[in-house]
Amino acid sequence: MDVGGQAAHPFTVAASGSSEATVDLTTAGPPSTIFMGVGVGSYSNSVCTLLTNGYAIVQARATAQLSGTLTGGSYCVMVYDAGNQTAQVSYTVVVTHY
Repeated sequence: MDVGGQAAHPFTVAASGSSEATVDLTTAGPPSTIFMGVGVGSYSNSVCTLLTNGYAIVQARATAQLSGTLTGGSYCVMVYDAGNQTAQVSYTVVVTHY
């Protein structure tokens, strides 16, 4: 991701009721200690609109940084520069819903 950038990755929750969901920024860097923004939003017409209280500034780790309940529908996970990038950063984000 470029300095000042953001990227939205759409996903669908097919459950007819509520679904538990987690978001985990598993890797990011260089440097590996960088903080990045990550959030969950609604996804419509190729636009990701972050949910209220559905985002955080985090460091990559092996456990979920965000969790909550979603109903069936179109969502996205957004990863963005939290304002501390000085060069391009690569990342891996994992969304789990069940």
